[in-house]
Amino acid sequence: MNRYDEDFWNALDELVSNSKIVIDRPQGTPHPKYPNFIYKVDYGYLQNTSSMDGAGIDVWVGTAEKKIDAIICTVDLMKKDSEIKILIGCTEEEKAIVYETHNETEFMKGVLIQR
Repeated sequence: MNRYDEDFWNALDELVSNSKIVIDRPQGTPHPKYPNFIYKVDYGYLQNTSSMDGAGIDVWVGTAEKKIDAIICTVDLMKKDSEIKILIGCTEEEKAIVYETHNETEFMKGVLIQR
């Protein structure tokens, strides 16, 4: 199975390298629907891609070298959906923040898969 794991990460590398990253929710800004939620890591999407919600594939972009570090798989019980979000250039602290962000309510849960 290691070959398939490597192929998965290589496919993500290709997807990200061939897509423009759009940061529409920079660190320090509030969520558009939940103003009490402040983004602690840059959040955005890959332009001209699609995810389960019909929008672009979500990305968290950290302050380290801009390479794919991990993904987080989420389940949102309110929206009744599931997605993956790609972590790019996240430090260990930023990965922990993203993980906590997706697990801090009873309605959303996430699992972090590191490369």
